[in-house]
Amino acid sequence: MLTTYFGHSCFAVTVNGKQLLFDPFISPNPLAKHIDLKKIKADYILISHGHEDHIADVNLLADSTGALVISNFEICEWLSKKGIKRCHPMNTGGKWLFEFGKVKCVRAEHSSSMPDGTYGGNPMGFIIESTEGNFYYAGDTALNYDMKLIGDFRKLDFSFLPIGDNFTMGIDNAIIASDFIRCNKVIGMHYDTFESIKINREEAFSKFQRAGKDLTLFNIGEAINVTVKQLSKT
Repeated sequence: MLTTYFGHSCFAVTVNGKQLLFDPFISPNPLAKHIDLKKIKADYILISHGHEDHIADVNLLADSTGALVISNFEICEWLSKKGIKRCHPMNTGGKWLFEFGKVKCVRAEHSSSMPDGTYGGNPMGFIIESTEGNFYYAGDTALNYDMKLIGDFRKLDFSFLPIGDNFTMGIDNAIIASDFIRCNKVIGMHYDTFESIKINREEAFSKFQRAGKDLTLFNIGEAINVTVKQLSKT
């Protein structure tokens, strides 16, 4: 699956010919100033929770791409009042079949409020199931024991896990999380954007390697073809 990183926790993943865009926070991110929003394509936009650093560009990109937005009920209601017409509301525990495959919403241990301070519903992670493979996008979350249920529920080919600490789990807890979900192929996210979530990359790679796991950290704007057997740059 061709996967492109747009900074912070924003990734685009092509699944069965459809582009899924997760948590678009690009234009306010100084590390992503070279990314041209006009060139970003999306068929679906998935929003894990309502914080500004995950939702900042959703209105613009939903308008420019015509994408269907997938998020919790409260966020979809909030977006509809902002003029977003195509939303599919879900909530934790629910699953729905889309053109590219299935989306199952799972618990994320975090908070959620909208940029204007209104209630943002339950934060979520997403399990994507498709004929091309399965992956887990954790969103912002602490380590929690419910992650074991993910490993019981579905075999995962790779996962997106936050590693920046302070607001989410850090490197050590992400390693434990990968044990819980039974997935050793991890793509790191939610790090380096702010001073409080900067990581030591050498330490991160070393710790994951010692644990027998494969950590990939993208450069912003980089695209990698993620396969079941390996991560190969394109």
